[in-house]
Amino acid sequence: MPPFSLILTVITIAVALLVVLNTVALLTLAERKISAYMQDRIGPNRVGPLGLLQPFVDGVKMFLKEDIIPSHVDKVFFILAPAIATATALLAFAVVPFGPTMPAPGPATPADFGQAQEQYQHYQYVIAPGVDIGILWVFSISSLAVYGIILGGWSSNNKYSILGSLRSSAQIISYEIPLGMSILGLVLYSGSLNLEKIIHWQAIHGWNVIYHPLAFLMFMTSVFAECNRLPFDLPEAEQELVGGYHTEYSSIKFALFMLGEYAHMITTSFLLAIVFFGGWHMPWVTGGTEWWHTALKLVFLCGKAGLFILMYMLIRWTLPRFRFDQLMGLAWKVLIPLSIVNLLCAMIVREFQLPLICITATSIVLLFAMGYAASKVIAPNVRPQRTRNVHRNIEASVP
Repeated sequence: MPPFSLILTVITIAVALLVVLNTVALLTLAERKISAYMQDRIGPNRVGPLGLLQPFVDGVKMFLKEDIIPSHVDKVFFILAPAIATATALLAFAVVPFGPTMPAPGPATPADFGQAQEQYQHYQYVIAPGVDIGILWVFSISSLAVYGIILGGWSSNNKYSILGSLRSSAQIISYEIPLGMSILGLVLYSGSLNLEKIIHWQAIHGWNVIYHPLAFLMFMTSVFAECNRLPFDLPEAEQELVGGYHTEYSSIKFALFMLGEYAHMITTSFLLAIVFFGGWHMPWVTGGTEWWHTALKLVFLCGKAGLFILMYMLIRWTLPRFRFDQLMGLAWKVLIPLSIVNLLCAMIVREFQLPLICITATSIVLLFAMGYAASKVIAPNVRPQRTRNVHRNIEASVP
């Protein structure tokens, strides 16, 4: 039976979907435990040993709770919105490798025939292998999740919900630009948008985070905004918007919104591990093709993604939420100009065939230059003016 038969593909989809859904359930428990630890609390510990059955109870509760659809909503789009948010998050995972892979073969030439034969003799740990626009597929499908948020906020016929959905649309549109621009430099060197080829290039030349540290920081900041995670969770912002775009949602429809958010977090964590940290590659360890090398590659890739998921949760309980003007200013005044200059430097190094370490040096110089420029920006002098006004009022009131 050919490895890429329909049956094997269906099994891969079913297993990947099952693992992602169960991982989302466990991540809800992990986030509650981490938040409790950081706030010196206990967290869930009543259901099962150490509270490990809490996600199962929460899932049952979501299914059994009364599903309320308010009378003032647009029912068609109100029901469709959470389905769109979840479907796009799960569909984006189709081209993301979750284990060891081989680079996709190039054009059909006699020299590439052996490589193609070798690839098809091994199972590829990805649902849709060999997609030449893999990372572009993830970006495009992930950006469609904003339609679920916009439809959910608009169809709710609630001022808090519509404000949250408008914030989300502006946020995702703004941060998609530095998200895409940040990876163009490393794509220029790997020569492909295919995620398997990007991993293979890093296995030969070294991890991209070594040569593109500034691109990594910009990419990581942008995916935080794309996932609506703190400090970029302006579409929800419970202190301002009650619950934001999902204020009117309850029961399973609310759970679908949360499922889409956590699934997107898993996908972007794998992307960070694949694009910048070599994916399954680990120096001096993952060079062979034996079964235990395959197991190590699988563990390394999932471990790297798990560390980024942990970072998502730690940052949520560490940094305060940005104001919306700060959120937009970071994208348009900092990340977008910086990503353009970073790409220009990578193109110059590539054109003159300079050593790869030159990109690292330019990234560090750009980072310190931006920090110095930001420190010299003078904020509006508001508080002294208020103080002077208060003193004038006091002096005027004194006889």
